[in-house]
Amino acid sequence: MAVESTITSDDSNNGVIVVEKSHHQVENGSTVVVENDDGSENTVTNINTIPGWFANKSDEFPGEADLFKAEKVLFAGKSSYQDFLVFENTTYGKIVVLDDELQLSEKDEWAYQEMLTHLPLCSIPNPKKLLLIGGGDGGILREASRHPSLDQIDICELDKMLVDTYATFFPDIAIGYKDPRVKLHLGDGVAFLKSVPQGTYDVVILDAFHVMGPDAKEVVDEGFLESVANALRPGGVLCAPAESFWHPEFELESIIDTCRKIFKGSVNYAWSSVPTYQSGIVGYMLCSTEGPTLPVDFMHPINPLDENINSGISNQPLKFYNSEMHTAAFILPTFVLKYKTPSNFANCFELST
Repeated sequence: MAVESTITSDDSNNGVIVVEKSHHQVENGSTVVVENDDGSENTVTNINTIPGWFANKSDEFPGEADLFKAEKVLFAGKSSYQDFLVFENTTYGKIVVLDDELQLSEKDEWAYQEMLTHLPLCSIPNPKKLLLIGGGDGGILREASRHPSLDQIDICELDKMLVDTYATFFPDIAIGYKDPRVKLHLGDGVAFLKSVPQGTYDVVILDAFHVMGPDAKEVVDEGFLESVANALRPGGVLCAPAESFWHPEFELESIIDTCRKIFKGSVNYAWSSVPTYQSGIVGYMLCSTEGPTLPVDFMHPINPLDENINSGISNQPLKFYNSEMHTAAFILPTFVLKYKTPSNFANCFELST
């Protein structure tokens, strides 16, 4: 996903052009003329450099940019792998940006973290071993700690600076590392998977930098997915963030086709609302290897969480996930079911046969 974004400051206007007062914009090349309510005009040479605002812009949504006012920049740095930006926003609290792409906000991170974690872990009985690839912020670990059946929680994260940044600025998310079952492996997730003995894990969760889509070639490559399938026991499951259904339909079709080639159990697409992500929707691909019994029924949680018991390392209640939301996440809008190859989607919330 190509993203262009910038935060700048301008003392002549208190650091901000107040775009809420604008009601008309005329684009001329890279220049945008903003007409104010009183008839005056401001000229902005690039919509991504509105002083004091972070603009999240994607080529996949042309003509659109999500703007977040940066009240205060808390941290800006660069590791060997990526650029970091952490800033305060009035509505969403602290926001993290990596390589100019918004990663999470305090206000809605749990909507994503809870669903990505509990959709797979609640879909199989008695999961024992979990592997998380990416997810260095600790949020998936925090949620996984709610599952007492887990004996082993491995996380493979490439960037130590990412782990440290979240520990400093987001302790309520990074608290997941305090679970004694967690073991951090610093290194490349693809290489780690190749070193794992066959059938090691019950669940693999992929929390990669990019969701499963055309710009995340390393996570939709058949060889990579074969490594995931090899690391899973029979009937084991993978959960990975996938494209929003508002993206062009061929992208989702391609992802589903690739997953069906590798995973011979169930392949399902689910979704949930996360306001700070472009389109406001995050998709999830759930796949299972062929097991000794019936394919995994992702739509109906067989291992439900009890809020009175499963508070986890954070000792906090769930905010988004529940068994009803779990089932509802697999219900797709009518227009999605009418894609040009409906069989890919019509069966995507039913058991594979």
